[in-house]
Amino acid sequence: MEHERALTIFTQSKALMEGHFKLTSGRHSNQYMQCARVQQYPELNEELARDLAAAFAGDGVEVVMGPAMGGIITAYEVARQLKVTNMFAEREDGKMKLRRGFELTPGTRVLVVEDVITTGGSVKEVIELINELGGVVAGVGILVDRSGGQIDFGVKKAAALTLSIQSWEAADCPLCKAGAAPAIKPGSRG
Repeated sequence: MEHERALTIFTQSKALMEGHFKLTSGRHSNQYMQCARVQQYPELNEELARDLAAAFAGDGVEVVMGPAMGGIITAYEVARQLKVTNMFAEREDGKMKLRRGFELTPGTRVLVVEDVITTGGSVKEVIELINELGGVVAGVGILVDRSGGQIDFGVKKAAALTLSIQSWEAADCPLCKAGAAPAIKPGSRG
């Protein structure tokens, strides 16, 4: 997918937000990606997922797995496009696990799909889970890589949109220093 088309999708759906935000990492930023705003439009999510699926079409993917909460919808759509099984991992007692009867057979090739990454923490946790269960990580697909492509998972990676979104430690935030409204946390983890 062309960068401009992907950026248009995220801008028109109001997923790319401007303001003063507190990220899951605790850092502050003047921009925030709320992918749920894209995912509320099935045709837009399908278009982005089709692009991610195409990037992994020849890689022998057998299962697509997303971390709950953000990766669930897009992982499902990528799995639908690839015509493979879909499941999701979720945190239990602070650790990613398969629940709800999901099982992963050792040797299964798994594509991890996430909505947005900054540090890649949730994706790394899912990769660790897959490895613990004897699966093979076939790659990582991301709707938005806000690290500017800097995160390396040690496997093939594709993103529908890659951006370098600036962030700062809270103590160094120029928005806080300028007296801006307090940072808000619109994400899924409080």
